[in-house]
Amino acid sequence: MGISPEPTPSDVLRSTQRGGRRRPQRPPGGRRSFDATLRALEQLAASGAHVSVHVSDLDSGKQVLAGDDHVTMPIGGLGVVPLLIEVAAAFESGSLDALEIVERSDTEPVTVSGIWRNLRAPALPLGDLAILAATAGDPIAVNILLNRVGLHRVRARLESLALRRTAVLDRIRDERGPDDAPHVAVGTTRELAALFSALVNSRVVDAAVSAQVSEWLSLNQDLSLVASATGLDPFAHDHDAHGLLFVNKTGRDRGIRSEAGVLAGPRAGISYAMTVGFDDLSITHRLRVHDAFRTLGVELMEYTH
Repeated sequence: MGISPEPTPSDVLRSTQRGGRRRPQRPPGGRRSFDATLRALEQLAASGAHVSVHVSDLDSGKQVLAGDDHVTMPIGGLGVVPLLIEVAAAFESGSLDALEIVERSDTEPVTVSGIWRNLRAPALPLGDLAILAATAGDPIAVNILLNRVGLHRVRARLESLALRRTAVLDRIRDERGPDDAPHVAVGTTRELAALFSALVNSRVVDAAVSAQVSEWLSLNQDLSLVASATGLDPFAHDHDAHGLLFVNKTGRDRGIRSEAGVLAGPRAGISYAMTVGFDDLSITHRLRVHDAFRTLGVELMEYTH
């Protein structure tokens, strides 16, 4: 993991290159030092994992934690976020009708995951597909939305948002052949954290689009990584009784775990993103990665409360 080019008073994750892999080094301890997160990332790097992380204060924009946040890595289902931005913009402009009914058979079946493939309804409105994509990353819903707005428009939207190192490459597939893009989407944690910050601050396209995408993502039911530290109900966390603001999206693929979001509590708010690429050789390897995400979540909660 690389050294942040502009150190701040907050702790910054540093690293050195060793044997082709980057290993994080702990900075001096201090208040909100993310020491446990740094230890977890050191252990992952020592085992050969590739780690990228970025955390910024939501109000000041100051960097709190960073390591290799400029490196483009596969992000799996996090590619749904720029797709949803384009879909919301199309709904607002009227080029797409949120109530238009589309058939499940309009795209090739995906059997590896998803909710819609198990539902009896053979057709749903586009607005409901956006919710399925945001809450569960439903692959059939994602693929139909991507077909409707077009991959070229999603890429153009990313360019207009100045996200130069983030891209949606392909639809979700059961199997990837030699002629297919190697990943659904790629991105950097620096850009992903900045995107979520812009969403909750109403700076993505316009206030209406930002609000719509944030509302969809606030329904996300995958709280198993960073979000596991929040104690939120995965099925009803958009109106927390303790005033916790939380919006997130996760990405998963073989050997890839990624999450980005915004967490705001009574003391502070942060935007964050973390991606880990690892050899998924056993459940132990996978659980070690998940533990690192949860450790980051605990320290983000301490920062905001």
